[in-house]
Amino acid sequence: MTKVHTANRLQGSMPKIAIRPVIDGRRGGIRESLEEVTMELARAVSGLLSARLRHANGLPVECVIADTCIGGVAEAAAAEEKFAREGAGVSITVTPSWCYPTETMDTDPFRPKAVWGFNGTERPGAVYLAAVLAAHNQAGLPAFGIYGRDVQDMGDTSIPDDVQEKLLRFAKAGLAAATMRGKSYLSMGSVSMGIAGCIADEPFFRRYLGMRNEYVDMSEFIRRMEREIYDPEEFVRALEWTRTHCREGEDVNPPALRRSRSQKDADWETVVKMALIARDLMVGNPALDRLGYGEEALGRNAIAAGFQGQRAWTDHYPNGDFMEAVLTSSFDWNGIREPYMLATENDTLNGVTMLFGHLLTDAAQIFADVRTYWSPDAVKRVTGYELQGSTAHGLIHLINSGPAALDGTGRMRKDGLPVMKPFWEITEEEVQACLEAVQWCPAVDFFRGGGFSTDYTTSAGMPVTMARINLVHGLGPVLQLAEGVTVELPDEVHRKLDERSNPTWPTTWFAPNLTGTGAFRDVYTVMNHWGSNHAAVSCGHIGADLITLASILRIPVAMHNVPSERLLRPSAWGAFGTEDTTGADFRACANFGPLYG
Repeated sequence: MTKVHTANRLQGSMPKIAIRPVIDGRRGGIRESLEEVTMELARAVSGLLSARLRHANGLPVECVIADTCIGGVAEAAAAEEKFAREGAGVSITVTPSWCYPTETMDTDPFRPKAVWGFNGTERPGAVYLAAVLAAHNQAGLPAFGIYGRDVQDMGDTSIPDDVQEKLLRFAKAGLAAATMRGKSYLSMGSVSMGIAGCIADEPFFRRYLGMRNEYVDMSEFIRRMEREIYDPEEFVRALEWTRTHCREGEDVNPPALRRSRSQKDADWETVVKMALIARDLMVGNPALDRLGYGEEALGRNAIAAGFQGQRAWTDHYPNGDFMEAVLTSSFDWNGIREPYMLATENDTLNGVTMLFGHLLTDAAQIFADVRTYWSPDAVKRVTGYELQGSTAHGLIHLINSGPAALDGTGRMRKDGLPVMKPFWEITEEEVQACLEAVQWCPAVDFFRGGGFSTDYTTSAGMPVTMARINLVHGLGPVLQLAEGVTVELPDEVHRKLDERSNPTWPTTWFAPNLTGTGAFRDVYTVMNHWGSNHAAVSCGHIGADLITLASILRIPVAMHNVPSERLLRPSAWGAFGTEDTTGADFRACANFGPLYG
């Protein structure tokens, strides 16, 4: 298996970060004394971000520095013209000194923006920081304030660790917002089994994310399969890879409902074709143009998508589990590559949450049903086993009805812990370990058309964040999240609990971090406060990153267990209250409204 070169598979260039060095514009010695140190700060920030960040597709993050320091409105306008030409989607203003706020501030209404005011005494950038943030707040243009904890000397262009953390967090979240803008969510099918999250709420996508909605009926899969509108050479290669690496698991169906060997072989061919077709629908495929299908070759510029499946498709055709599991993984028959964000049952809201997690972590995401809270007493009653350690307070069974990204097996490693990695860090040995941890079980009886589900258990010890966006009438979108860790149970205990749900589906046992208060006073309360039947699971404790991104988009966060010192929101949020930061978040988001109006 060889690595696929990093590439932007969507239309539109990747957003860049605008670096705005602002300066006291007074000539005659003041500006002149600050020119070099101000531009050095800008170069230092650019160097940090370029060295530490990549886009989720693996391409390097580019920064664009204004040609001159910005001392007034004319230079601000000249810089803005350059940033627009270069495609800057995020801006960071830096200064070591006092400047004129309204003359130098970034006034683009849609661009996420932050200001680093140097903590010094000679020409205090912190004074400018406070003044320009006040101007942003008064103008209705929220900006993030970044202020180092310790005083630095004038001329010191090093970036303290606490400032680095905030710059990186803001920049990654800002890039996520900018990357989504102008892209599509593709619904392949419609509403699955009456799940409200499958309803594509176009005002939400347009006003909060800057995205458009595209729709394809599932009959398009039939048309493309029957007319062979897929790359025939790739199909042969994909089918051979699948036969080699995808180990078939136990068929748990009653004998009368089991499909014959010839039916299962045909199902494998169908599900591989479905994977090719879904990907081509999302991002296009030049090979289709060579086959005479120029329109189909273009795709829908979909940064995320969902497949309805149940029941209009699965009552007659093989299910979408293989398609969803393989596409959301970081590898397939073409090698190691960026995962696709594809939501089971076309749950658009979970698809968006997966997209958030992917753009923030650069890694694959697990789509999961939030299925069951197992209390210690219930586990002991059913299995005789007494939960202990990180599971002592109970655990939540995350188990999707068929597919999940193979990265979610936890067979990749970093610093001795199981992880899901950005694709460019994944080794061929780790790919093989993930494949060997999975069995593809013939679909159970309520998938009447057959197919194969993804059976694995996530390794213990992976720090993860479970998240979900919900839509509430009169309120709009609301984010909830829970940081915690994956756990494993003794094999026999796992088997007894797993079989009560479905032994052919992927399991992640999750223990949330508890705080002893509110929704996190115990594991039961976490489960009881979850706002939907689905969740997206990211590797790492990324709650603070999700909260920063949500504040950029003006999506309030109703439930989280992130320590307050890790939170980074726009400066204006503090004006809505400092004691109850959750309430202040709701009030600020309602006041400023969706990012795109």
